[in-house]
Amino acid sequence: MKLTIRETVVFAMLGTMMYASKMIMELLPNVHLLGVFTIAYTVVYRKKALYPIYVYVLLNGIFSGFAAWWIPYLYIWLVLWGAVMLLPKKMPVLIRPVVYMAVCAAHGFLFGTLYAPAQALLYGLSLKGMVAWIIAGLPWDVVHGISNFFCGFLIVPVVSVLRLAERNMWKE
Repeated sequence: MKLTIRETVVFAMLGTMMYASKMIMELLPNVHLLGVFTIAYTVVYRKKALYPIYVYVLLNGIFSGFAAWWIPYLYIWLVLWGAVMLLPKKMPVLIRPVVYMAVCAAHGFLFGTLYAPAQALLYGLSLKGMVAWIIAGLPWDVVHGISNFFCGFLIVPVVSVLRLAERNMWKE
């Protein structure tokens, strides 16, 4: 996955945009556009979407600290990327938005469950303790999943803008 200079710059900007969007939306807990961007970048850039995703992860660590909370970020976004990579590339136009929104919502609903194994390992939780940790976070996961679903309305427009930008970039 060798990158051109243009791709390096574009992916750095896209990752930074993810981070900036998260910071702007911090006032609303578990409401953000990270799933939207992760899905849109994956649809457009496929394997190379990992670059902006991990620029975002790195920026999170740099500005918020490379602490225990950050470690699950190393794999949590990879799960969403992988789920989108498994979707058919040629989905019917009418079902794309619904499928993308459902995947985005599922990642939000499962966020605490995906996060839990790292927390259990880092803090020595038993299986029972990990399950209790997941249950305690369920209200936040519900907010996360519902907000991801509604934010998911933006996925197809973001994909369209990225594809348009890619086409226009090559014309110059």
